[in-house]
Amino acid sequence: MGKLIAIAGPVVTAVEMDNPRINDVVAVGTENLLGEIIEIRGKETIIQVYEETDGLTPGQPVTSTHKPLSVELGPGLLTAMYDGVQRPLDKIQALAGSFITRGIAVPALDEKKKWEFKPLVAVGDEVVEGQIIGTVEESSLITHKILVPVGVSGKITKVEKGKKTIRDPVAHIGKTPLFMTQHWPVKKPRPYKKKISTNEPLKTGQRIYDFFFPTVKGGQCAIPGPFGCGKTVTQQAIAKWCDAQIIVYVGCGERGNEMTEVVKEFPELKDPKSGKPLMDRTVLIANTSNMPVAAREASVYTGMTIAEYFRDQGYDVAIMADSTSRWAEAMREISGRLGEMPGEEGYPAYLGTRIAQFYERAGSVRTLADVNGSVTVIGAVSPPGGDFSEPVTQNTLKIAKVFWALDAGLAAKRHYWAINWLQSYSLYAEQTDSWYDENIGKEWSTYRRWAMDLLQQEAELLDIAQLVGKDSLPQEQQFLLLTARLMREDILQQNAFDDVDMYCPAPKQYSMMENLHSFFLQGQKLIQKGMTTTELESHKSVEFIGKMKYTKDLVRLGDIK
Repeated sequence: MGKLIAIAGPVVTAVEMDNPRINDVVAVGTENLLGEIIEIRGKETIIQVYEETDGLTPGQPVTSTHKPLSVELGPGLLTAMYDGVQRPLDKIQALAGSFITRGIAVPALDEKKKWEFKPLVAVGDEVVEGQIIGTVEESSLITHKILVPVGVSGKITKVEKGKKTIRDPVAHIGKTPLFMTQHWPVKKPRPYKKKISTNEPLKTGQRIYDFFFPTVKGGQCAIPGPFGCGKTVTQQAIAKWCDAQIIVYVGCGERGNEMTEVVKEFPELKDPKSGKPLMDRTVLIANTSNMPVAAREASVYTGMTIAEYFRDQGYDVAIMADSTSRWAEAMREISGRLGEMPGEEGYPAYLGTRIAQFYERAGSVRTLADVNGSVTVIGAVSPPGGDFSEPVTQNTLKIAKVFWALDAGLAAKRHYWAINWLQSYSLYAEQTDSWYDENIGKEWSTYRRWAMDLLQQEAELLDIAQLVGKDSLPQEQQFLLLTARLMREDILQQNAFDDVDMYCPAPKQYSMMENLHSFFLQGQKLIQKGMTTTELESHKSVEFIGKMKYTKDLVRLGDIK
């Protein structure tokens, strides 16, 4: 046991600690506030406290648990809502009211609920670390697979099936009991056999992401943009519609009203495939802007560890981090309290390393259970004033493979999604093209490249048109501008309030692009024969293209005459 000698916001200093170690969790003060050792200077131990430190005074006790900050993993994670250090907010509310009481300790998982354990092993079987030994029906959508803890292996000597709590053993290896839960340090990546390369896209049902700037399952995506351009709603829409089996939504430092919207809306949403509640496959981590900054810094690691745990069961997981800028600001504040030498704009010099370590935990892997699983990271970045040159955005771009750049001008025009197609990019596009060509339509990659080239040509022609006037351009160029406008208005834009257009499956995306491409080729021939762009603009085929997004059973565009 040690004692406090100094308090500086979320950072406190203690002396006379018993065998202190970096990353060990400690109980600070008479209220047993949760903290973590982050630095040792001779006899002084520096601790970041995950709760408000008001009222702490020198001389109060500090006790180490001699264990790193960890999360409990097991049945009951799905549908739960935690704070940044995995304290269940609903249980805290029931116990202490609407405000989190300092020092409160509540089990992360329900210790009384009984789960029906179905074993997949028998007495005498040899098992290894990470192997699946049984299942529990955790929700209407997800079967929870019970894993042998990392570092444990041997022969099964006892199996106990039936209704069990998480504190009851379900099997034994020798004399060692195995439970349905395990603990894992949040800042330590969970192990796997190997990372694997995949070309299977994470399908979102949103055309701007799937067709133009796709990501693979296990990809690394960044969504930077100024205030009010749609970072949060983008992540919410992807969480609702993407084909990941598990969603981990981390609200790290965002406004409470945005997280409240998620909490209220998700239980009412239906999974598009099964019709069951979306929350049945979702875990929420809420550490909003009015919660302690130290816990905010931990929240992304808590979410990532939970995501890796479901990945190890063989699931495809998508984790939404909203926003990594607030996470970086928490690091900046703690770094300042420690008196560390600041880097660019006051951020710590290790900012880029921490961002890289977080994003690098994404990926598609062959797990210890010898099944494939993936974690896709989609991180929102909130650069002040929309300045993409600031440190968090730049360090994110160095590691993220997909860049979805939100544009204030498009948002002001109510262009939904407000993704700037000239600034955004995906380094996975070539990989996903082969998958789409084989599974959706053989011309997918051809249409995607044509569409991107068309939009680029439009940007160049619009610059010229501003100087000489649109009507001064040759008919071929006027027709190209018409086609590009149809692309922007009828394909890039999507109506989230329309029952049909809110989700656009890949086959329909292909058909829409096929129709617009056909219109372009036929229109070029008619222009060469003397038809004007004005005549084509009033043709019924343009009306057909405009209605495509609202048509459930889309048909092919016929011949234009």
